[in-house]
Amino acid sequence: MIETGLSGRVVIVTGAAAGIGKATATAFAKEGGLVALWDVNEKAGTSTADALTARGFNVVFQKVNVADSKEVDAAVADVVNRWGKVDVIVNNAGIVRDSQLVKWKDGQVVKQMSDAEWDAVIGVNLKGVFNCSRAVIPHMIQAGKGVILSASSVVGLYGNFGQTNYVATKAGVIGMTKTWSRELGRYGIRVNAVAPGFVSTEILAAMPEKVLDGMKARTPLKRLGDPADIANAYLWLASDAATYVSGTVLSVDGGLVVGT
Repeated sequence: MIETGLSGRVVIVTGAAAGIGKATATAFAKEGGLVALWDVNEKAGTSTADALTARGFNVVFQKVNVADSKEVDAAVADVVNRWGKVDVIVNNAGIVRDSQLVKWKDGQVVKQMSDAEWDAVIGVNLKGVFNCSRAVIPHMIQAGKGVILSASSVVGLYGNFGQTNYVATKAGVIGMTKTWSRELGRYGIRVNAVAPGFVSTEILAAMPEKVLDGMKARTPLKRLGDPADIANAYLWLASDAATYVSGTVLSVDGGLVVGT
């Protein structure tokens, strides 16, 4: 059995109220981490934190909009005041606002991706990663160590129809990951990204069965991922088993990228 070395580590997980974020927060808590769960959904976030606390885990919920740098800075300060440090951040929070860039029909434009659709996704998925990472890095530099993990996606590697905004953010996360690994390695800080494939979350649960079957058919392993599959990848990347891994993008997709 691999010793993760995560007991007593202070971990922030964004978008932790449900789905992959919830599974990730739970995984770190089980390893003995001190986990701050961040989300804009106060009801779901509080419920998740309460359930983990009832199981004896050391967690706290903070309502944080990652697109707001002032909220992020204040929340990081609260974590440091509570636990004295930040060892790991998992930039998991993300939203979708799907639309074709320009939808053309019968010789005319019938719809375009709006400024609001673009700005909302960029704000959470890209600026949010920037805000959160920037806020924790000084604390990690002072400690001489730290781990920054961020959610990319397989679509950030090969694109996806109707997701200009989302794909741009996930490709941007890859670029920031590689840049920060170069900038921060001298301080003992490792920076990596995870690129999930089709994962069975609340968003996918609302999709028609025919669409889900198509996703499974495109995946070489012929199944959807489970949130725990992604959580385990974050757990390994943060652990002492991966101390020489930095600047990488780990695809956790059932072989999807290979199969495209």
